Amino acid sequence: MHEISLVRTISSTLETEFSAEELSRLTDIRLRVGLLSNVQPVLMQNAFAAVQEGEGKFPGVRLHIEVLPVMVRCEACTQESEIHNYKFACAHCGKPTSNVIQGNELLIHKVEFADSVASSSAS
Repeated sequence: MHEISLVRTISSTLETEFSAEELSRLTDIRLRVGLLSNVQPVLMQNAFAAVQEGEGKFPGVRLHIEVLPVMVRCEACTQESEIHNYKFACAHCGKPTSNVIQGNELLIHKVEFADSVASSSAS
């Protein structure tokens, strides 16, 4: 299951980008996954849960996955259109196109943290 490897890569990326203190306040990870990325959201959620449980990574953190449709830009008429049923043709002029502009992504779109409680005294 390559989703376990992907989850470990995401974990590694976050551990590189954020301090241990910041990661202790992590609450949500938001991914954007294109339909052509060969990632199944359910399998990704299961892999994330397995890594959380088995490796103790990011306890209590929620994983959100936004699936992005396949979008193309037509070389003939320059219009953008969404691809359905893997028929790579422009929805406007009908010409075939392979100019994919969205749908291959696997991105950490956003991470959310709990607010740290700072105590201050007013004088």
